[in-house]
Amino acid sequence: MKDNILPSDHLLKLRIKEPVGWFVAGEGFRCALNLLSDGAFKLFAYLSFQADRRSGRMTATHKELAAALGKSKRIVGTYVAELEAKEVCKVLSGKNQFMATVYEISDRYWPYHRESSFPESTEIQAYVESVGKCYEELGCTTGKLNAAGIEIVRQFHGRSIPVSVVYGAMLLGACRKYESWLINGPSEPIRSMAYFEPLIAEVQANPLPDAYSGYLRGKLQHLAQSWEKETLNKKRPS
Repeated sequence: MKDNILPSDHLLKLRIKEPVGWFVAGEGFRCALNLLSDGAFKLFAYLSFQADRRSGRMTATHKELAAALGKSKRIVGTYVAELEAKEVCKVLSGKNQFMATVYEISDRYWPYHRESSFPESTEIQAYVESVGKCYEELGCTTGKLNAAGIEIVRQFHGRSIPVSVVYGAMLLGACRKYESWLINGPSEPIRSMAYFEPLIAEVQANPLPDAYSGYLRGKLQHLAQSWEKETLNKKRPS
């Protein structure tokens, strides 16, 4: 009996499960795998996935990287030093371990054509500030966007996602979070802009009606008030 092998035309019809969030892992990725220690490669992979596709850069503190990798800040520091020593990544360090550091993947290990280095445009700054303000005002997040969150927002801009789509996804996600709290009780707040990426894909696939964002804002306000009232009632002595 012959092996059951799919013809080549069937292979061409394979479809990916997730349409967004992909990173091209080319020959540079393979070289880094053979060059770096396990921990340093894990950090390199994380930086690559999170970096702005146009520049190959990411901004983060040691604390944020340690939390993302499940490691201590000290060991993350040794991984960073290895990436820099082996010229896999350029590192512009903050003044101390608590300040953000800029990481730029070196050309040999970065699979995209890099844009020329120009100061961030006022358009991008306005986009990031606007989304950051919305994030803070949702009421069910951890507060201000961290460095990783800002990079994600820059990537949204780089992918030409309209700010109205981002707003809609954030309002939708916040309403669902409050509804979950009211039905199931408290859980972790929204900690990252990454939380909204599937919702952005959802809104892109099924655009919200023109007036729906206004409806969501009203609904969010009502849900937030209901949650605040329920929280206060639980704190009162019986």
